[in-house]
Amino acid sequence: MEAKRTETAAKKAAKDRASARRLSGCEVAKVFDACVQRGHAGLRPVADELRRLVKKTVPGSRESVNPWGIPSFDFHGPFCFLMVGKNHVTFGFSRGTSLADSAGLLEGTGKNLRHVKLREMEQVRDPNLRKLILEAAALNRVTPLAPSMRVKQAAYRGGRAP
Repeated sequence: MEAKRTETAAKKAAKDRASARRLSGCEVAKVFDACVQRGHAGLRPVADELRRLVKKTVPGSRESVNPWGIPSFDFHGPFCFLMVGKNHVTFGFSRGTSLADSAGLLEGTGKNLRHVKLREMEQVRDPNLRKLILEAAALNRVTPLAPSMRVKQAAYRGGRAP
């Protein structure tokens, strides 16, 4: 009986996180900055440059915080996220398995998610990373991602989005 009660409480907590109120732009920027500050100080320039790259590459995108407190970027739904750790910045794609990664930058074994580990500024300036960002945004433009972030692998494989 106790196990069932614990399971129900965990489900309720997850639902509460998912239905959290929307943060204002200023609050989102503060969360982004706080996440960058928590990571390794030497990686802050990499994270800042990555934020600039996404904003410049996808001008209509906006910064947000997903229900799990992870800084992400939205363009017709969430399309990428970043986390600053001790050794690298993890730059992930919500639909990474649907991206054509000709340069082999993406890592991971999840059902949908794939990520790139960035340690140096030169990696952020890689044109193949910019292609991944553009492709992820185009995929969301064609088929917007639901807030639950549970999508099946899409058939879209690059090219120009309509």
